[in-house]
Amino acid sequence: MRLILYTGKGGVGKTSIAAATAVESAKKGLKTLVISADAAHSLGDCFDLRLSPEPVELQKNLWAQEIETIHEAERGWSKVQKYLTDLFTAKAVRDITTEELTILPGIEDLLSLMRILAYYKEKSYDVIIVDCAPTGETLALLSFPDMLRWWMEKLFPIKRAALKVTKPLIEPLLGLPMPSDGVMKEIERIYLQLDEVREILSDREITSVRVVVNPEKMVVKEAQRSFTYLNMYNYNVDAIIVNRVIPEEVKDDYFKAWKEIHKKYRKMIKDSFYPVLIFEVPLYPEEIVGLNMLKQIGQDLFTDRSPEEIYYNTRTQEATKDENGYLLKIHIPFVDKEELSLNQKGEELIIRGANFKRNLILPRTLLNYQVTGARFEDDTLLIRFGGGIGE
Repeated sequence: MRLILYTGKGGVGKTSIAAATAVESAKKGLKTLVISADAAHSLGDCFDLRLSPEPVELQKNLWAQEIETIHEAERGWSKVQKYLTDLFTAKAVRDITTEELTILPGIEDLLSLMRILAYYKEKSYDVIIVDCAPTGETLALLSFPDMLRWWMEKLFPIKRAALKVTKPLIEPLLGLPMPSDGVMKEIERIYLQLDEVREILSDREITSVRVVVNPEKMVVKEAQRSFTYLNMYNYNVDAIIVNRVIPEEVKDDYFKAWKEIHKKYRKMIKDSFYPVLIFEVPLYPEEIVGLNMLKQIGQDLFTDRSPEEIYYNTRTQEATKDENGYLLKIHIPFVDKEELSLNQKGEELIIRGANFKRNLILPRTLLNYQVTGARFEDDTLLIRFGGGIGE
């Protein structure tokens, strides 16, 4: 089974690319599901069809679904949701807003991950394609299992044991319901499921993340940051999709300046994400709506390649901490170390070789440290950071 996540800055066209990938995958004979995990759903608009919280068959081998938070909460979060409802209504009047209040911030991400896990275990599909929320929310989604693990391992056992003792005393005193053991068991079950999700998402033979960009400065900068953090969490970014590139055959003077801008940032994209494979999709003269247009995008995007392929499978960046500071490892194949040079400009690290330039955004933690040394071995540039700024 293959799991492909599409992310990118809001408005870059990732929904269209995710849908087109699903159409192309289904055309290859693979049983394919495309899911919208973005709270602001536009997947149904892209297909020009009404979708639902459950998979809808669109054509042979192709299903689509828009994750609905309240629907998912009722399926896998029922005891916790009921407890929250009781808590919110203990001192207030129950009304229609109560159910909305129980949908806590970030819960959409958690519930989406749980549904994807269920499909994976059932082996319901050959390929699942996820149209993720914009970049920042996607990073929160992918880091959620790691953050929850700390809470569950450090605090959950203490809180659960304490509640068994104090529940009979605190409830009458405060006049508020305390979580039952059944609620705590459900939280534990969800945690264990998320731990399974983390294993699946970080398995490079199963999961790929693909970043969709437009050839524009702000979009590329955000993509650079997300690329860095995805690598830090060890998620496999196997492709960059450059969307809405103005074709060379467009000769209209109105687009002349835009073509120059696109040319500049297409080069920047190659510099920033080398050696990850880069695909380009043209700006079309008509709106991207309906299966016919999505088929066209799928053909133009993948040409002679299969959409479910793993296009790249090497971790390009990794940062580790030790007693001397941090060591940043950057995979740069096919270069001679004598030709390498290194430069830092604010949050950007610039690596130059004979025939390439690599731009990457440093993790925020490393901005507080200075580069103290570097060496190149086994196709990997090792950069040592130590001594905080000003020390």
